[in-house]
Amino acid sequence: MAKASSQAQRRGGRPTQAEAAALHHRLREAAVRTFLENGYDATTMVAIAEAAGITKPTLYARYPDKRAVFLDVIPWAFSRAVQVDVDETVTDDDLSAALVAIGQGALRHALNPDIVQLHRIARNEAHRFPEFALSAESLGWAGRQQQVMDLLRRHAETGAIEVDDIELAAEHFLAMVEVLPARLADFGLYRSRAEERRRLLHAVDLFLRGVLPR
Repeated sequence: MAKASSQAQRRGGRPTQAEAAALHHRLREAAVRTFLENGYDATTMVAIAEAAGITKPTLYARYPDKRAVFLDVIPWAFSRAVQVDVDETVTDDDLSAALVAIGQGALRHALNPDIVQLHRIARNEAHRFPEFALSAESLGWAGRQQQVMDLLRRHAETGAIEVDDIELAAEHFLAMVEVLPARLADFGLYRSRAEERRRLLHAVDLFLRGVLPR
């Protein structure tokens, strides 16, 4: 009886840390979905609260206004959506295969409809959010660039490749693989999978020619 009373009291009091984290996650997901569906101007705090299944006071307890919600949830959506892909069948020993696998992950990210829409809304609202505009374009790159850097560093340490600047090399590799397909997707233009793979393999081959010892 005492245990049941204690649980009832907890439900009526402050949420646990786990409950608060779950609520924040649900709220963020609902806010991103609402912004993507309605755009920034048409989204309201009421709409966000309803989508999350919470009350307006609960939402306002976490965010003072819609601007604060946007600044929090859009970068979060980018970081969540670009979790680095790990292909268990590919080992780092095979540099070419590892770069192809990373490139495929980059393309999946670049051509994901939600990512395309996230980039679009971020660019459209950049004039209102200067602090967000500075990082919006790079949000999808950090984790994957680090993955390429780690891969190149391991091969450079064994003497398998020669790279003067690991960071720039990783950045240039991702630029070859991802940037143009992402820009085409902004305009609703998509190549076939076979065509994207042909270009990816060419990019990997071209990159390796630049880093393999002569």
